[in-house]
Amino acid sequence: MPDPEPTPIVVEVRPLGARGAEALVVTLAGAALGGGLGWVIHPIVGVIAGAVAGVNGAVSGWRGTYCWRRPVGWLAFVLDSTWAALPMVGALVAHAVAAMQHGGGHAPELGHRQNRHVYRRGACLKRGYAFTIGNVISAAGDVDKPRRRRLITDHEDVHVWQSRWFGSLYPLCYGLWSVGGVVGGVITWLRRGRREPLAKVIESCSYYSNPFEWWAYSRDDHWPPGGKVADLGWKKAAARPLATLRRRRA
Repeated sequence: MPDPEPTPIVVEVRPLGARGAEALVVTLAGAALGGGLGWVIHPIVGVIAGAVAGVNGAVSGWRGTYCWRRPVGWLAFVLDSTWAALPMVGALVAHAVAAMQHGGGHAPELGHRQNRHVYRRGACLKRGYAFTIGNVISAAGDVDKPRRRRLITDHEDVHVWQSRWFGSLYPLCYGLWSVGGVVGGVITWLRRGRREPLAKVIESCSYYSNPFEWWAYSRDDHWPPGGKVADLGWKKAAARPLATLRRRRA
């Protein structure tokens, strides 16, 4: 994951003409990148990949999502438009879910020039938990609260970059671990004499022990998390907390 930076709270106010121009350029560039790479695989794949990357470019360009002044912003755009095509399909669905809600709660202070989209509401798999797919973070909740804001910047943003680094393998690997964790959780529950609630054991195996979640919780300085069965899964944090790295750079 790129070097962490403190989250700015000031959102740039841009004229409509500038927003439209950026949206157009990013749409065309994204479609060219996605379509070109997809075309190597198959013409139909090229059309689909180009369309997905183009729509992402339109939304991201209009909102001023990518940080063009830093290399990490260009890297995020290229990965979103190419390697991370499958997660970006999910991201577009997340945009649509938020758009269909009455005020999806778009939070530009956490997304503008920060290479991600954040919604206070939107798609949600479990109440109280944020949900990230591609470069979209949904169900962020009350991001005016410092702890909830840090959840977005130090945990969910890790998932955004996991999606970029692992690309289309990310949802596949995440899903396979989750399914295997359910089976492993049931077996573990039976072998341990059914001491803990079955649902909690399954959640510990399929969710909290998932390497992607272990990584994100560790970066958020929240390992081990409170909902996990204490003696199941990884014992030590996967990486140093981002807050610690920021303090050392200050």
